[in-house]
Amino acid sequence: MYRRLAALVAAVAISAVGLVINQGEAQAAPNFRLPFECGETVTANTRANHSPAQAIDFQRGNINGLPVVASAAGTVSRVENTGNTSYGRWIEINHGDGWRSRYAHLSSQAVSVGQRVTQGQRIGNVGSTGGSTGPHLHYEHLQNGSPVRINTIDGQRITYYGNTTVTACGGGNPYTPQQACGTGYGVINQRALGSAATVYLLYNASNAHNCVVTMKQSSIGTPTATSAFLEVQGKSRKTDSGSFSYYAGPVRDAAPATCVKWGGSAGGQSWESPFQHCG
Repeated sequence: MYRRLAALVAAVAISAVGLVINQGEAQAAPNFRLPFECGETVTANTRANHSPAQAIDFQRGNINGLPVVASAAGTVSRVENTGNTSYGRWIEINHGDGWRSRYAHLSSQAVSVGQRVTQGQRIGNVGSTGGSTGPHLHYEHLQNGSPVRINTIDGQRITYYGNTTVTACGGGNPYTPQQACGTGYGVINQRALGSAATVYLLYNASNAHNCVVTMKQSSIGTPTATSAFLEVQGKSRKTDSGSFSYYAGPVRDAAPATCVKWGGSAGGQSWESPFQHCG
């Protein structure tokens, strides 16, 4: 009887662990952008004999030396150099919730392990190191350690298998959250509003100011209802709302060691955070 009871308890424990793992796997992906500066156009090549087959090779005629940027905010988890084999010089970024991105065959690496990077921050340059036959950027997404297909990035669909012409920042919105908020701000959180826009929370360590912007991803250049707000705990909420062509905000306020609530709306969707980022 005791053995049967122990077996039953073990089975329940395994099921519970499995449930936790499945919940982790279900975490939504970050709002990945193309790993290049806004306005850069490249060809995304996918093929069945790639290793892994889910990866993308970004190519174009003059790509050698092109700056490579973090496709989402995160912490640098690996900075490796395999010499003339495999990935050569490569970088991995941990974005949380089981998501990581990899950037390989780099000519240079501009970050170190443990470093926090913001979306759009330069991490290196395109090269042809390792087992590469020509300059290109080998790029991957991993979820819980396994490579996954990159069906959409920067609001643009990727063809499997074949070639897709893509432009950083969607080829539409010419602005970045950092440009909207100003010098010294880096993205610390973000929330997609469907395909219409993404709300960004940024922070400036030099003056302890937060900044919120809602960057449009559709109807670029056409005024549509868009909003962004920032509420520092203990203060009145600040909101920028109206018909905007590119983004709502920036909404800035000082929040040294204080929790903030942030959010915005676009395309008929809205989102509001709880009080968070209390440091």
